[in-house]
Amino acid sequence: MLLFKLGDAEGSGRSELFGINVFKVREIVVAPEITSIVNAPPHAMGLANVRGQLIPVIDLPSLAGCVPKTNSKIVLVTEFARTTQAFLVDEVVEIIQLDWKHLLAADNNCSGLLSGVVRIDGDAADSRLAQVLDVEQIIRNVFPNTQLDSANSNIQKIKLPEGTSILFADDSAIARMLVEESLKTMGVAYAAVKNGKEAWERLGQIHSDAVNHGKRAKDKVALVLTDLEMPEMDGFTLTRSIKNDSRFAGIPVIVYSSLTGSASEGHASGVGADAYVAKFEPNELANAISTTLSRG
Repeated sequence: MLLFKLGDAEGSGRSELFGINVFKVREIVVAPEITSIVNAPPHAMGLANVRGQLIPVIDLPSLAGCVPKTNSKIVLVTEFARTTQAFLVDEVVEIIQLDWKHLLAADNNCSGLLSGVVRIDGDAADSRLAQVLDVEQIIRNVFPNTQLDSANSNIQKIKLPEGTSILFADDSAIARMLVEESLKTMGVAYAAVKNGKEAWERLGQIHSDAVNHGKRAKDKVALVLTDLEMPEMDGFTLTRSIKNDSRFAGIPVIVYSSLTGSASEGHASGVGADAYVAKFEPNELANAISTTLSRG
């Protein structure tokens, strides 16, 4: 996780820590000249020419209600969900390595811009906290017409085995909404949870209920669809746990993630994922679901 600051928070006057998965960050640069765009939405600073590529720059301090303390004008150039954008920040602090169990789900009372809160010092009682930004939600807020809204009526219909549904896990509210739109268009039954831990607990309940009726979990769950970056239990751990537990034998797992690098795809394959699909491409997702189910 890359930790950074946005300046003094409104009200408290403190400069809090924020975080983003380092695998989403392509580079960190001093902001080049930014060209303002006519009728740009709030918090969209304009376009920057970074190594010959025109990239939209988002004013993250203003979006978070913070007042920068420096004039360094640092930007994080990020790539995820097949989009490239830059975020203005006040100060880059450090890169830390952490266990996903130290990333906690954002409380319902927290800002809609957060996907979680991380305990930087692990299990220490006085651990420092950093707020993890939901970058997909931020892009949706700043650019409402972004290509993240890619679900459409041309997605192929999919027929699940009778009596089954798809269980999917994603901590981002906007991602869950888009996945739900896609699954509805495919015509499949589904259940949504907010992280890997909830998915794991739900699978346990499904298994118990199935056994009571003389069936298997596989007879109730056609497929598990999971994000990778999630609080409390990440998608890698969830996938590995499902594949190593005989109760869930025969249930395929598809990883649906904004992390599109070969390292993430290789890791997902290594823990037993049956397919890996990049967000947000509903047609590719439908093809992956159809292909994966046909193998069963």
